[in-house]
Amino acid sequence: MSPAVIGLIGVVSLLALIALRVPVAIAMGVVGIVGGVAINGWFSLGFVLGSQPFVTVFPYTLSVIPLFVMMGAFAARAGLSASLFQSLHALIGHWRGGLATATIGACALFGSVCGSSLATAATMTRVAVPTMQKIGYDDRLTAGTVAAGGTLGILIPPSIIMVIYAIMTEQSIGRMFLAGMVPGFMAAGLYMLTVYIIARLRPESAPLAPRLGREHQLEAFRQMGPVLLLFGSVMGSIYFGIASPTEAAAVGAFGAIVLAAMRGMLTWEVVRESLMETAVTTGMIFMILVGTSVLQFFIETSTLPNLLLDGINWLQLPPIGVLILILIVYVILGCFLDSLSMMLITLPIFFPLIVKLGYDPVWFGILVTSVVEIGLITPPVGMNLFVIAAVSNSIRFETAAAGVVPFLMADTVRVALLVAFPAITLFLPKLLMG
Repeated sequence: MSPAVIGLIGVVSLLALIALRVPVAIAMGVVGIVGGVAINGWFSLGFVLGSQPFVTVFPYTLSVIPLFVMMGAFAARAGLSASLFQSLHALIGHWRGGLATATIGACALFGSVCGSSLATAATMTRVAVPTMQKIGYDDRLTAGTVAAGGTLGILIPPSIIMVIYAIMTEQSIGRMFLAGMVPGFMAAGLYMLTVYIIARLRPESAPLAPRLGREHQLEAFRQMGPVLLLFGSVMGSIYFGIASPTEAAAVGAFGAIVLAAMRGMLTWEVVRESLMETAVTTGMIFMILVGTSVLQFFIETSTLPNLLLDGINWLQLPPIGVLILILIVYVILGCFLDSLSMMLITLPIFFPLIVKLGYDPVWFGILVTSVVEIGLITPPVGMNLFVIAAVSNSIRFETAAAGVVPFLMADTVRVALLVAFPAITLFLPKLLMG
């Protein structure tokens, strides 16, 4: 049996194990080990298990992951999400669809310091959904707004997904963050435009909220200040060369702890929960990275990427056709896999292909981040939809799935723009980093 055929069998077996609810890290490790032995013999087993786990988790750059996770954990428990929502509520809540627009804005700002889509969706469900329902917003618009807004957590830097992509593909984390700025805020803008259109077409779905007084609006600016300062200190220190991404992550983690203390939220229980979340999340990510490294060794020795390239050459597809096909595969996989697992499983196969086709790796990374984000709100396994249904006692999964459809259309428009105009993604990195 040829190595390429073994590689194909390995990929199918991996998807089958995941469908059987085997943890992704274990599934990738098992397939990588068995496939590697089948191709290279038992000697490869000692080499892979003796070297790959250490090589994978040893790089100093990986320390950015627990630091950003810690920043998000403390930020979530410092009550920043509620402050952001209440601030934007005071400023624009009286507009038609203003509460939904405020929710998306709060998700964008909170996601910029949290970095987790699921955490953003869960937190904003607790904060925004009761207020929107009290005013009389349609449940579909309410759930769709929170689900779509939650995805901004991995689009707007700093983002764990972008960090892992950069490390796996040996790209600059700073360039990835710069490249994600415009697409991330463009996503927020398109979501707000979607809310505006829905509110104009169906005014009954987004009733007008009472206008708050000027004193509330002045207080709103004061409440937003600490979050903007935290975001600016992290991203600004990277962009102006003051700190490396790892150092900036440490500044962000320390800043989140200080904000929690200033708001009177830094109890021993909060510290324990935040550190426990940091440890568990980091351990999960590192386990998946180890499994990915073992799988990647198997995929590379199976020559599967070369087989795919030969197949594409036989089909005579243009490079843009190949790219669109890859993005479609991501959308389909997003219906069944979480964003991190999907990216780590596919990158060993797709990334060499993208490089050979001559595409910019940073640009492709932002496209991958954008498309895996769509998977978070795509039924039947849209993770953000499940989070909203689980956290809220009044919104069903089916309601959230129906409400997110207009926002999926906005996502389609955004991805099409990013594919058609790579400069949207690349002009900031070229301008600031050359």
